Amino acid sequence: MANILVVDDAKFIRVTLSGILENGSHTVVGEAEDGDQAVEMYKQLSPDLVTMDITMPGKNGMDAMQEIKAFDSHAKVIMCSAMGQQKLVVEAIEKGAKDFIVKPFDENRVLEAVNRVLS
Repeated sequence: MANILVVDDAKFIRVTLSGILENGSHTVVGEAEDGDQAVEMYKQLSPDLVTMDITMPGKNGMDAMQEIKAFDSHAKVIMCSAMGQQKLVVEAIEKGAKDFIVKPFDENRVLEAVNRVLS
């Protein structure tokens, strides 16, 4: 059971991901729609894990992850990307992301990644 912050600019994606996480017995403590909001909410909520969309308007997921890691070096971030963003995913892992999940989400893959990063 973990407290998770879900970050994505698309409400539909946040709702879908939150549903998957809650089905997996996790608690979604907050939802952010851009990188700035994600950083603020991370500081307020101190979640166990963040699922972070890579591409968002304003501050993107890569920048937000780096700000969160600067604030808390132990932060656990899983990047979410659309198909065909492999280059960005590799870059995200190099910059400190713990794992990645690909949209459209596969429920088992999401929970597998989350549980692996948390263990």
